[in-house]
Amino acid sequence: MRNMSAPLIRLLVVGTLILVAACKPRYLFEQTHSLPNASWDYADTLRFSFDIPDTTQRYDLLVAIEHSTDYPWQNLYTRIHTVFPDGQRLNKPISFELSNELGLWQGKCSSRTCRLELPIQQNTYFNQPGRYTILLEQFMRETPITGIRSISLKIRQAPL
Repeated sequence: MRNMSAPLIRLLVVGTLILVAACKPRYLFEQTHSLPNASWDYADTLRFSFDIPDTTQRYDLLVAIEHSTDYPWQNLYTRIHTVFPDGQRLNKPISFELSNELGLWQGKCSSRTCRLELPIQQNTYFNQPGRYTILLEQFMRETPITGIRSISLKIRQAPL
């Protein structure tokens, strides 16, 4: 009986590891910009460049924001510029809501830091194969803004 239990235990351990690895989100692209001194000026445009080979696939574009619990506003106004492989450019203002209507921080928070992931676009596609660039700039009424520690762009295949 002892000889049968060792392979069974190995099989269970390997199976568990595979399941844990399969549950993590798989991003096609992920890049983080840390903001020195948790300060973001108008002139500090964040640049994310990535390649899209498959124009038939649908994607989710997400922004992950890490901010201080001392951040003085409920939201973060930004302007996003998308530069297509052919040079065409689209601009779009986006407000990321960091707290709810009661003023409570959204996402996962510790005593001094909150982290949350918010969609930019979901179930979207890119109509040209090639290199895309997304430029993200803060668009608040004040510069610099303080309390934003890092911003990440994440791209994953949209669920079917």
